[in-house]
Amino acid sequence: MDRGKDSNRDANGGLAEATASRLRFDSDEEAGEVEMEVERPDAEGEEEQAAAEVIGSDKTSADYYFDSYSHFGIHEEMLKDIVRTKTYQNVITQSSFLIKDKIVLDVGAGTGILSLFCAKAGAKHVYAIECSQMADMANEIVKANGYSNVITVIKGKVEEIELPVPKVDVIISEWMGYFLLFENMLNTVLYARDKWLTDDGVVLPDRASLHLTAIEDAEYKEDKIEFWNNVYGFDMSCIKKQAMMEPLVDTVDANQIVTNCRLLKTMDISKMTPGDASFTVPFKLTAQRNDYIHALVAYFDVSFTKCHKLMGFSTGPRSKATHWKQTVLYLEDVITICEGETLTGSMTVAPNKNNPRDIDIKLKYSINGHRCQVSRTQFYKMR
Repeated sequence: MDRGKDSNRDANGGLAEATASRLRFDSDEEAGEVEMEVERPDAEGEEEQAAAEVIGSDKTSADYYFDSYSHFGIHEEMLKDIVRTKTYQNVITQSSFLIKDKIVLDVGAGTGILSLFCAKAGAKHVYAIECSQMADMANEIVKANGYSNVITVIKGKVEEIELPVPKVDVIISEWMGYFLLFENMLNTVLYARDKWLTDDGVVLPDRASLHLTAIEDAEYKEDKIEFWNNVYGFDMSCIKKQAMMEPLVDTVDANQIVTNCRLLKTMDISKMTPGDASFTVPFKLTAQRNDYIHALVAYFDVSFTKCHKLMGFSTGPRSKATHWKQTVLYLEDVITICEGETLTGSMTVAPNKNNPRDIDIKLKYSINGHRCQVSRTQFYKMR
């Protein structure tokens, strides 16, 4: 086991990394002796002016929770994800025929990096839509790089703004969340597609697929789940139930994989409807060795099929790590499985009714093996 003690695992699903980066800045200073300084008469005014120049500086930690993408930390993490960012760059530069002299719509533009790639590749015009405060920063970035005549940053929600043009030739977006669908940005891309994309237009990326496998993870399950059974001599097992329901986002070691990997769902972004993001699919996982199963692991692949050659990337445990990592769903049972035996079941995925950006997952699984017979249904919520 390579994880465990040194692992930085995320038990909170979606926005933990952005929150963590904020906490490093928001934490109280250590108590200590502080030397008093005498303020100059104009010092207060200078400080106010400096603060005003920092976009979103008036936001509190609570504001960031609801508008996390205003904070630069999460954008830094995504930009430094080489697999993610270089793939988009390669798609745009190596298949410039998709972009050159075309009108491009960048949905959820963030810092505007994809818009900049498109402008550099010869796009006729790029409309970059960003609903967070980062839109103001993106506008400054566009100006600083000399693309104000090609890129127009529009601040607002896709569902509420109007474009200066009736149609676009290309929609590009990095909409994928943890477990592919967390944060539900896919529906925003589909809305933009239906409203603005020409009949022969292109969506980048245009394919996404969700996959499932099973792992042995005794050490970490003991540390994160069973821990609540005895906390300094007290029974806190009521928290254990909550911990089991929240999938973890983490990097899984390929050596932990016990079964084959199975395709759960493929999505064609060019043709699918919003309702296709809710589904129930069966699965059958076959053990490749004698071992225990403590959790199922979901990951996704993304493809750009309109390029000269197929391009894309995988977030699976056998691929180079990305900021999406993988999604770990712990099982109530410790399953003993022998090589060749199968774990079968089904997974139901749907947006949460109260908060569509959250995901509800219903997992049914069963095994009828030589050493283990189990049949159970579990529920999870990514939030």
